[in-house]
Amino acid sequence: MQTLIVDKKFNHKKVSDLLYFHFNGLTKNTLYKAFRKKDIRINDVKISEDTFVHTGDVITVYIVDSQLWKDIKIEKIYEDENILVINKPVNIEVVGDNSLTSILKNDYSFISPCHRLDRNTTGLVLFAKNQKVLDILLDKFKKQEIEKHYLAKVYGIPKVSSQKLTAYLFKDNKKSMVYISDTPKKGYVKIETSFTLLKKDEKEKYSILDVELHTGKTHQIRAHLAHIGLPIIGDGKYGINEVNKKFGCKTQCLCSYKLKFNFKTDAGILNYLKEKTVKLSFAQSEMH
Repeated sequence: MQTLIVDKKFNHKKVSDLLYFHFNGLTKNTLYKAFRKKDIRINDVKISEDTFVHTGDVITVYIVDSQLWKDIKIEKIYEDENILVINKPVNIEVVGDNSLTSILKNDYSFISPCHRLDRNTTGLVLFAKNQKVLDILLDKFKKQEIEKHYLAKVYGIPKVSSQKLTAYLFKDNKKSMVYISDTPKKGYVKIETSFTLLKKDEKEKYSILDVELHTGKTHQIRAHLAHIGLPIIGDGKYGINEVNKKFGCKTQCLCSYKLKFNFKTDAGILNYLKEKTVKLSFAQSEMH
């Protein structure tokens, strides 16, 4: 048995959305079998079909653990006495219950992520192995002295081979969405995103881009690229459903594939990392 308390980001969402989010091994067949058997309760009331939940609701799930979670393979890309870089798989959060961080805490006395990726974005996540290192790296990210590069497979062909984009982003917490504006507006924050064209397919109308984040806001790459007419293939929130079906992609084709420690100021005990690059060694063609 598992018990969950609904937080505000799932307010007025389907209970199935919440359960798929929390349990990475839960399948549609298992879930609807549990509905039929009335093995899911909301506030101790049995439910026989998918219903909406609200902040503070208590969800009780009578499904064996082996059907809720699948083993997560933790691939270490780089590690030394101060930092750890992990290749995050799809369908897992960086922080929270049953997250990448909670799994790593079983093996480390101190481990903390220096940045985050969306649940369905794969790739490199940088962790600090002590508080001093965490403070240094957070400062370096703030000063934009660590480059974060992503590979994105997008629908459409950009008109230029490279471009630095500036816009303004508003985060709607109730809808778990962000909105982009080309001009400043109240409540919007400035964002900067660069891309370089790596590959294009005129026939299939897709491109693969190297995307660099200069600011790290929620859903920034996904929303910013969609805003300029280059939605990420597989993105169910900011993409195009018909396109996603055409390419057979159920999760966004977005991967954090390169980190560069581009220190311009003193980094203390991490000065040895200056100009170091950590990169995933896979071909662009491997993007699903």
